[in-house]
Amino acid sequence: MTAKLKNLISAADLSAEHVKILFDLTDKYKNYLAESKTRGIPIEVEPLRDRTLALIFEKPSLRTRVTFMVGMAQLGGLAIDIRAEQVLQGRETIADVSRNLDRWVDALVARTFKHRTVLELAKYARIPVINALSDLEHPCQVLADFYTIRQIKGENWKEIKLVYIGDGNNVCHSLLLLTANLGGQMTVATPPKYDPKDSILRIAKKKAQATGATLKFTHDVKEAVKGADFVYTDVWTSMGFEAEREQRRTAFGPFQVNEALMSLAKPDAKFLHCLPAKRGEEVVDGVIDGPHSAVFDQAENRLHVQKALLVHLLT
Repeated sequence: MTAKLKNLISAADLSAEHVKILFDLTDKYKNYLAESKTRGIPIEVEPLRDRTLALIFEKPSLRTRVTFMVGMAQLGGLAIDIRAEQVLQGRETIADVSRNLDRWVDALVARTFKHRTVLELAKYARIPVINALSDLEHPCQVLADFYTIRQIKGENWKEIKLVYIGDGNNVCHSLLLLTANLGGQMTVATPPKYDPKDSILRIAKKKAQATGATLKFTHDVKEAVKGADFVYTDVWTSMGFEAEREQRRTAFGPFQVNEALMSLAKPDAKFLHCLPAKRGEEVVDGVIDGPHSAVFDQAENRLHVQKALLVHLLT
């Protein structure tokens, strides 16, 4: 039996059993909310009554901040949004911030530039710490991604071809790690010099050997997309890399997801994006707003999956 999660720092922390537990919980709370809206009256499901969640975000956020705050409220708890510049800008050590917060709140969600900041918060906290995005990973996002995939294609992960196109960034890293843990298949197509980090590749490949996952890497985007069930992309210039924007636009130009590229995937293939999207760069309007798009289902599912994660960690 897989041990219950204490924190969620990396997608590598999520075993197939964890994912099943979390997705079953996600179904439960998503269905409660849908039934409540259908009946026009609230259904009192408040497992986190009298629990408090702190959010510390160094980077801008729409989906992550709103879904954690709304999710906590729907579960009967309270979310507090703390200005990162007041606590993570050298006024005191990260260790002391962590030690203080764990005396007052029940869990901490952190969105940081440096992954080691999340690691340090978790090291000194006695409460659950959730990585809401760092320069290395975005595990909450990929939980919602795989839940969306499951809604559309079921959970026979070995039979579902996921193709990621673009920058080998934090989202790509977490997708690789979770695909490896689930025994799925994923192809990554990046421009030269923008491959995923070697440290992540070593972990993902080792896990893939144990689970039978298939991980492929290429610089040929058209070949990668052939036969895809899901085509996933992200912005070419992530937060913190703005100085590289022009050179990235040149390098990533051939990797734009447009109607011609989507036509190489399966006829029923779906398009995924973690958002926000830079329309006209990594994706065109005809794809993100078209019949293949599942991006707003992904965004909705952030709420439901994170509610499940909070319940798992705090009950």
